[in-house]
Amino acid sequence: MNVSLYQAAAALKANTLWQETIADNLAASSIPGYKKQELSFATVQAGLMPSRSHPTQPRATPVTNFQAGELKFTGVKTDIALEGHGFLVVQLPDGVNAYTRDGELHTNSSGELVTKQGFPVLGDGGPIQLDLNNPAPISISSTGEVSQGSDVKGTLKTAEFDDPKQLTAMSRGYFLANDSRLRAAPSPNTTFHQGYLEGSNVSPTLEMAHLITAMRTYEANQRVIQAQDERMGRTISELGNPA
Repeated sequence: MNVSLYQAAAALKANTLWQETIADNLAASSIPGYKKQELSFATVQAGLMPSRSHPTQPRATPVTNFQAGELKFTGVKTDIALEGHGFLVVQLPDGVNAYTRDGELHTNSSGELVTKQGFPVLGDGGPIQLDLNNPAPISISSTGEVSQGSDVKGTLKTAEFDDPKQLTAMSRGYFLANDSRLRAAPSPNTTFHQGYLEGSNVSPTLEMAHLITAMRTYEANQRVIQAQDERMGRTISELGNPA
């Protein structure tokens, strides 16, 4: 095996994945509560090689950075920002619960409090149901209690995980608890801020700098492959022509 050629090809694959991860972060940088994806080379550092039973085992895997984003004032009554480690619990169309930090909510035509994608936001007794005929303003307390005037409609349900990095990232800032070892527990220490949104923790400037680095590294490994190819060509040519 040509080790140098193999190493350069592996680096090209890793850099391709890195560029895809950066592109995803840049595309989602404006989504409230979005958590950026980072590339982990932990399996490489640990010396884990693909085995016969898992020949396609990834050597670099995306992991989620759950660092909190900056709180931004919007003044919208149905916007909420979460401070703490908790997630809002929403119900997907198939009935499965998903978790998000995106608090850009609104009421649908039925009066349910829903996300931008129309997923119902769950409270302690199910979806939060508001009265469309009640002109009283909506208020959300720091503990997540949703009221319409003096009428309490429920308390927003939160979930917290001991190892959130095991959550499965979906698009648009949602997560699933697919790992059987994950257990969702209420997050009593999570504080709600009405009229605010948590910004994503993506820095577009930093991501652009990473993108340039990834592109330069990719080009360098391309040149290594080209040099190795030329060296192999000369070797074959000279060995095949002893004279």
